[in-house]
Amino acid sequence: MTIELHAISAPIFTARLKSLVHVLKIGEVEGPARGLTEDAILGARLAPDMFDLKRQVQIATDHAKGAMARLAGLDIPSFPDTEQTFAELYVRIDKILAFVASVPAAAVNGREETIVTLKLRNETMELPALDYLQGFALPNFYFHLTTAYDILRHLGMPVGKRDFLWRE
Repeated sequence: MTIELHAISAPIFTARLKSLVHVLKIGEVEGPARGLTEDAILGARLAPDMFDLKRQVQIATDHAKGAMARLAGLDIPSFPDTEQTFAELYVRIDKILAFVASVPAAAVNGREETIVTLKLRNETMELPALDYLQGFALPNFYFHLTTAYDILRHLGMPVGKRDFLWRE
């Protein structure tokens, strides 16, 4: 059986980013009813040493665009992390969805063994593309996606598993 990188990346990033918009909209609508301002919601975090909701969204989207670019051998689009509102986060997510959709399957499939080089803070990692996707990109994407969901849940927003798994 051949694994097609595009089939195990682009549809996952697309579906989960759309579900992220869904849960953010719940937070945007329900927050004021719970006495929370937009700044309070987007600035909320689960622990003092964790990033706030805005940053969780930014990092989740960074992993989606970075993965698709690396898998296809493209330059990673750069978006400044300046979002301060729900509306700005939705624009960012839309840009990432458009980028993911723009990467054709033919640019990704067949590159499972291509070495992906990651420059992290204190190290450089080199991994075959399939290992990078399964062992780094997707776990990191899901970590930040889940943390964004958990922040909203912690704030008392009426989000549940069905919202996290939401599909259009």
